[in-house]
Amino acid sequence: MGIVNVTADSFSGDGLAGEPQRAVAQGRRMVEEGAGMLDIGGESSRPGAEPMSVERELARVLPVIEGLRACGVPLSVDTVKPEVMAAAIAAGADMINDIAALAAPGAMAAVAAGKAGVCLMHMQGEPRTMQQNPDYDDVVAEVLAFLAGRVAACEAAGIDRRRIVIDPGFGFGKTLAHNLALLRHLDRFAGLGLPVLAGMSRKSMLGGITGRPVNERLPAGLAAAVLAVQRGAAIVRVHDVAATRDALAVLNAVEGT
Repeated sequence: MGIVNVTADSFSGDGLAGEPQRAVAQGRRMVEEGAGMLDIGGESSRPGAEPMSVERELARVLPVIEGLRACGVPLSVDTVKPEVMAAAIAAGADMINDIAALAAPGAMAAVAAGKAGVCLMHMQGEPRTMQQNPDYDDVVAEVLAFLAGRVAACEAAGIDRRRIVIDPGFGFGKTLAHNLALLRHLDRFAGLGLPVLAGMSRKSMLGGITGRPVNERLPAGLAAAVLAVQRGAAIVRVHDVAATRDALAVLNAVEGT
């Protein structure tokens, strides 16, 4: 999954707010590099991020959906707002990627009303405060239980299980130790019988391990992606598509898949 940020304050420094043509070109380039899907986001969810209006978010993402609708791969839209979800699906989005796991009033109904898939992510707290003091008794068990509960809620709302992807939410209300535990035991999430998405590209957990700034975290990100796939991830959400495809090609060649 290639990341197309149309934000002004992306932590990774690749935000293209107000530049839909560049965002569309970036998405097309990622498809050429081997992306199997694209994730378009108009509102930053980095630690400390402030929320934005529905109108502003739609003005950012809808032109990019329109420009990429015929790119040949599924389009995901990263949003927590039911109004944005509904408009994105109507514009041709194939999946909603929600860091709040459809917790907002009306979010579940917005997805249930259509046929798009949904990625349910775990986050402790909210972006503005999630990294202030993350705390768990057993991070793996608690995140698993949360996601299982949200999957059950989706099914009860009429969202077919085959439409659902789960994401443990690396970096969203987790310390480095929490993130490492989730990666170490990612196979337990795959055990729920649903596709698992892992998003660690350029994140602070990689900086915490290597001491590298955001723009020097590619090697660590490649290692994280390979480890995630080895542990059952079906989707890796990345900024660097070509390099990640190459790393996974080596893994696949060794494992004979």
